[in-house]
Amino acid sequence: MTASGTESGMTWPVRDGVFLLGDLPLHRGGTLVDARIAWRAHGTLAPARDNAVLFPTAFGAHPSDLEWLIGPQGILDPTRWFIVIPGMFGNGLSSSPSNSAAWPRLVTHWDNVAAQRRLLTELFGIDRLHAVYGNSMGAQQAYHWGAAYPQDVARIVAICGSARTSVHNRVFLAGLMATLEAAPEYDGTALFRAQPHAALRAFGRIYAGWWLSQDFYRAGLHLSALNAPDLDTFMRVDAEDRFSRRAAADLLAQLRTWNAADIADHPRHGGDLSRALAAIEARVLLLPCETDLYFRVADNAAELAHLKHGTLTPIPSIWGHRAGNPAANPEDAAFIRREVRAFLED
Repeated sequence: MTASGTESGMTWPVRDGVFLLGDLPLHRGGTLVDARIAWRAHGTLAPARDNAVLFPTAFGAHPSDLEWLIGPQGILDPTRWFIVIPGMFGNGLSSSPSNSAAWPRLVTHWDNVAAQRRLLTELFGIDRLHAVYGNSMGAQQAYHWGAAYPQDVARIVAICGSARTSVHNRVFLAGLMATLEAAPEYDGTALFRAQPHAALRAFGRIYAGWWLSQDFYRAGLHLSALNAPDLDTFMRVDAEDRFSRRAAADLLAQLRTWNAADIADHPRHGGDLSRALAAIEARVLLLPCETDLYFRVADNAAELAHLKHGTLTPIPSIWGHRAGNPAANPEDAAFIRREVRAFLED
């Protein structure tokens, strides 16, 4: 399907599609049967195919959740770049437990990037990316792109994400996964016989405690910036209702992907994170938030020491992890726009 985007009177082409991959062998074993990627593209691919920016989705996100940052005045300019947004497996549009007949125990970021590479080469004829831009789990996919295809990625923008999910981050994820797996509706493997509403309510409230910083709540921004009349309404509308829109099995599948994220988990790197980081040829811009509670600045600082071409620029914000996708936060959006635009044009 072809449409157009509009901002301040300027328009650009927008295309949607579903790319069929057939049966996809998985990195950790097993097969994703009849795999597919739901994708959206903004802008026009240059004749030399040298203006492509890949924008992988984050946890639970659809392309429409991320498109607020695309526009001539936005973070990613579709009149300059050809921006391809591939839906991550498990997001409910690409292959997911909610739309597939069977679901394997684990789909990794290695599987996502392998499928995305086929999308780019087979559908668009793109062999080299100007950049991969990602936030959170999208940043993890960007990192995996650099480790998997070091000669085919010129730049990586990793916002509020890491090359390997840290132990502390995995503790957070373990609580979320246990909450869903404790639901009586859970089948013990990967699926649910019905949507576990009580478990999803608890899931949203746990997430709200990690998603934004202590300073954010102390300043009352959950009320003043996010327009909630009280704390309970904020947790219900901004967290519970947000995640309840997604199938619990899809959320669980993506949590497992997140938990297993590790660019060193490959025979080429032998589990050695420093070796995997050193193998990345791309220039890397790391934009963690100073108050992110699970993708910490310290994690990116440790990674930076092993990158050939890395820059670390923390986002000075109290919005925690949500500073990385600041749809309701113009100050952080302006900071990211300034840093990213300079990096992409340099």
